Formats: sequence, structure tokens, C-alpha cells
Amino acid sequence: MERDTRSHGRRKRTPKPLDRARLEELALAYVARFATSASKLERYLVRKLRERGWDGEGEPPVATLVARYVDLGYVDDEGFARAKSGSLLRRGYGVRRIRQSLAEAGISEDIRERIGTNEQGQRQAALALARKRRFGPFGLQPLDRPAREKQIAAMMRAGHPLDSAREMIDAPNVDAAEQWVAEAGEN
Repeated sequence: MERDTRSHGRRKRTPKPLDRARLEELALAYVARFATSASKLERYLVRKLRERGWDGEGEPPVATLVARYVDLGYVDDEGFARAKSGSLLRRGYGVRRIRQSLAEAGISEDIRERIGTNEQGQRQAALALARKRRFGPFGLQPLDRPAREKQIAAMMRAGHPLDSAREMIDAPNVDAAEQWVAEAGEN
């Protein structure tokens, strides 16, 4: 029996400390690959500096670099917030979870307020979650009390208010659930 010796004796290379050019190269590659907020880019660069160290003159220009990328339009907090919010709504998350996610990404309070969704969008998200998880009228079996409570709790963890969760779970059939969503658009 032969042993695989390819990995034996190799040492893990320690990455070179960052200088201004390497830091900018990392930042540019990050914004090219990921939709991001200014805060997330700054955290990424600080983490890379912590991992690799700084070999440039003076203090690392993280804040200056991030501000320049914002000015150039490479990083757009409002665009990021709109895209992230829409994605989470389509996946069935409620407003509370969306705001938490945006806050975690470093999106300012005023942008989070502007991005807020309307009542119909919130109800559509509840419908999407119920459909995806087979809650309420989308379930295969009638609900007993413990199962109903678990489904309501899951919808609340996903960021939906209690009244919306109850309305969705207690809908007698799929048509009634869809009608509840449509009613929000009529108001």
C-alpha cells in the first residue's frame, strides 16, 4: 500500500503583509465579486490587515479607500439595501428580519427606513414562506394546536408580525390566503 506523500513536507506559505497597492487590489477584487455595503467592505479590509499585517507607510488607508469607492459608485449602500431587501422578501422573510439583516450589513437607519416595504409586499412574503414551508393552507394535513403554534412561531422568527402569521396559518385554503394578500393591494 503506497502513501500519498504530496502534502508531506510542505509548509504553508504565510502571505506577505499588505501595502497600499495590495490593499487596493484586495478591495477592488472584493467589490468586483460581491455586492457589498461600505461597512462590509471596511470590515473585510480590516480583517485582511489583521490577518496579514501592514507593510506600508503610516496608517492603512482603509477609510479613505472605502470613501473613494463610494464616490466612484463601486459601493452603493442604498442599491445594496434594495437588492438585499428584495431578495429576502422573495424568500419569505418579514420586515423585522430584513431590517436586522440590513443593520448587520452596516446600512444606516435612514436608508433602512426608505427601503421599507408596503403592506402587500409584507403579505406576499408571508405567503411565500407559508408556501415554501408548507404552512397553514399549504400543509398536507390539518393542523392540531401544537403544530399551529410551531408554524406561527416559525413565521415570527422569520420576521413576520403575529397578526400576519396568524392570518396566514389560519387561512382555510390557498385561495383565501391569496385573497388576503390581494386585499392589501386594494387598500
